[in-house]
Amino acid sequence: MSDTKSGSAAKVDPKLLEILVCPLTKGTLRYDAAAQELISDRAGLAYPIRAGIPIMLVDEARTLDNDTIQHAQPRSSIPDA
Repeated sequence: MSDTKSGSAAKVDPKLLEILVCPLTKGTLRYDAAAQELISDRAGLAYPIRAGIPIMLVDEARTLDNDTIQHAQPRSSIPDA
């Protein structure tokens, strides 16, 4: 099993994305399809998505640069199915 990203990235169910929140801040998340991550701008963390499953563990999250964080990003950035 590999954690590398492939050209055929697994899709995440949009309904699941609507109910997930950051485990640290309980704030909304935005979906970065290219990086296969859920972004918490408030926490400055990016939670990986592996094989279509969001890994919602703070210890597994990547810390974002200040330039990457988009403050007050609307939830509408989650794509519709």
